[in-house]
Amino acid sequence: MELRKLQRVIIDALEDVKAQDIRVYDTTKLSELFDRVIIATGSSNRQTRSLAMSVKEDVNAKGGEVISVEGLETGEWVLVDCGDIVVHILQPMLRSYYQLEGMWGAKPVRVKLAGEKGLVKASESNDEDDD
Repeated sequence: MELRKLQRVIIDALEDVKAQDIRVYDTTKLSELFDRVIIATGSSNRQTRSLAMSVKEDVNAKGGEVISVEGLETGEWVLVDCGDIVVHILQPMLRSYYQLEGMWGAKPVRVKLAGEKGLVKASESNDEDDD
């Protein structure tokens, strides 16, 4: 699956389950293993698990591949490896403590979120050109 389409599918899946503070980082110059890191917050163990499962189900449904999901047992920090994109879903206290944003760059990639005008969901036919 093309990177931007995969990114959009993941963001839509996170927004569908009400993820908070979604940030996307371009890691192409930092790691050869993946091109993007997406970090999101879930308010409870149950929500972080639901967010991860939403990402997994939507990526698979759209023809993408989820390599692995780690951390579902506790639900405090769940990692979803989608190949070119790695998704970290954390509870607020862990996100604040580990500050992953500092590891992946000071400036996140601009993406359209559900509250913004002109959002096209991955399930719709129009392509999106994010920076």
